[in-house]
Amino acid sequence: MLKKRVAIQDFAAETRLFNHRAVVAMLVVAILFCVIIFNQYQLQIVSYQDYQTRSEGNRIKVMPMAPNRGLIYDRSGILLAENRPVFSLELVPEQIKDMDEVLSALAQLIDITPEQIESFLKHVKAQRRFNSIALKEQLDDTEVAILAANQHRFPGITVEARLSRHYPFGDLFTHALGYIGKINTRELQQLDEDGEAANYAASRDIGKIGLERFYQRELHGTMGYQEVEVNNRGRLIRVLRSVPAVSGQNIHLGLDVGLQLTAQQVLKDQRGAIVAMDPRDGAVLAFYSNPSYDPNLFVHGISSTNYNALLHSRDKPLFNRVTQATYPPASTIKPHLALLGLETNTITPSSKIWDPGYFMLPNVDHRFRDHISWGHGWVDIYTAVMKSCDTFFYELGVKLGIDRISEYMGKMGFGERTGIDIFEESSGIMPSRGWKRARHNQPWYLGDTVPLSIGQSYWTTTPLQLIVATAVILNEGQLATPHLVTAFSDEQNTTFHSPPLQPAIEVVDPNNWQVVRDTMHRTVKDIGGTAHKAFIGASYDAAGKTGTAQLAAIAQDAKYDAKAIDERLRDNAMYIGYAPYDNPSIVIAVALENAGGGGSNAAPIARHMLDYYFTAGVNANE
Repeated sequence: MLKKRVAIQDFAAETRLFNHRAVVAMLVVAILFCVIIFNQYQLQIVSYQDYQTRSEGNRIKVMPMAPNRGLIYDRSGILLAENRPVFSLELVPEQIKDMDEVLSALAQLIDITPEQIESFLKHVKAQRRFNSIALKEQLDDTEVAILAANQHRFPGITVEARLSRHYPFGDLFTHALGYIGKINTRELQQLDEDGEAANYAASRDIGKIGLERFYQRELHGTMGYQEVEVNNRGRLIRVLRSVPAVSGQNIHLGLDVGLQLTAQQVLKDQRGAIVAMDPRDGAVLAFYSNPSYDPNLFVHGISSTNYNALLHSRDKPLFNRVTQATYPPASTIKPHLALLGLETNTITPSSKIWDPGYFMLPNVDHRFRDHISWGHGWVDIYTAVMKSCDTFFYELGVKLGIDRISEYMGKMGFGERTGIDIFEESSGIMPSRGWKRARHNQPWYLGDTVPLSIGQSYWTTTPLQLIVATAVILNEGQLATPHLVTAFSDEQNTTFHSPPLQPAIEVVDPNNWQVVRDTMHRTVKDIGGTAHKAFIGASYDAAGKTGTAQLAAIAQDAKYDAKAIDERLRDNAMYIGYAPYDNPSIVIAVALENAGGGGSNAAPIARHMLDYYFTAGVNANE
């Protein structure tokens, strides 16, 4: 059997292999060493400035400071919207490991409702996680003490003292002032698009409706900030630099608290609106929509129960009846039509017609009835307005035609927003041939003009539009832009705000202004005038016009019976008036839903308002 040969070891080959491996290893080490040197060069020389800035950023933080919101005052300096200190429980989401566990533990310490937790979690999703978000606001002293004693258990949780909006008069000024609420996602996006997001870095609230929204920029102010030095745990060491926030401007209104309270008291539970304005400059003196609601409910987040109660109420308290409700103006527009009739020579101050109690179009059997079935007999323009003769205006309207009526009334402001300084405003409807074609795809018929001539049919207006159009008559063709704000102020200056009157109508005969004003004067002063009884014994000389707007259709020969009609379909009561007659300082509109009888219901309410205005010296603050 042959033996296996033992191979002789090749030392030369092994030496070559070792040297090769050693060279490769040395090259790798050299390359890695070069990489380290290059990185050190990049960090310490090339990128020195950048990393120094980052280092400073870890040591120095910029803390935004929210400005104080501007205050709101009435015409006498009474505070209508203020800022009150409140304590709130706030959490920084990124500093909390288990949110559900923390919320559950907090709920065992103080009373936190499921709605508050739900609202908080919505804000967590909508905002950046490093922002502090309020879980519960308006903490009482006991809750503050409990949370302070247990704060060490909850990293990322603090009790903060902040200024919060408060409306001391509750529901009295809601539809004028509006309210503020938490900034939502849509508003945050809009601020970002407008380039204003940086100014809201420390702000949580924004105006939602009313003046709070319209003058958001003026009321908000300018954000301030502090540059502070912190340690590696984020604890404040010292303040390096501070730029104080600039408070928002205060705004002063033409509204009067006493006049507003009078409006609330006289309306009681009646749905409707009262608005008053100084015709000389457009300053709004009273602005009340009934029913109203407490805006303080919205400041810290209204509960779903309370919100649903407001939203689904039959009386619609969220609805601003002064500027958004559109009513048929009824007979309150007869002075305006009388002016158009005089200007076009369709009638003269001495023109008379015979009123048998109804009006009929040629070759038409339908009778358009007057509110007095036996008629007024011979009627001129003074009697027609004073006693509110429908037949006179039926005939006048047909002679004028829809084209002239629509164009002229549009110049007075009907069918257009007034431009008041809140966004919540309807334009109403001033119908025309084109409007009916676009809306109903029908031509305009002569029979449409007849009811339109007494402020019925398609014609609708807001109470605010009514006083603006009436002020055009008082100002002899000049249109006043209604405004709630009369001045802005800060620590240094006060700037007055009064939009100038704008030309609206030029008349052929200036005497026509006086004729129309006389018709409204007789409505109040003469026996038989529809507003006469309401103003007997008044200490001032007033003028006005009543209106009763029919909402439900009545058969040709039927008689109106309020008790037989659903309460929500009964006639509206309207009144438009001013005083003093020779030099008006106030024009007022009253709209009462389903109250019936402008002379018996709306005019007495206007009387109460004017009584207060002249006896309480509101007109002295000019």
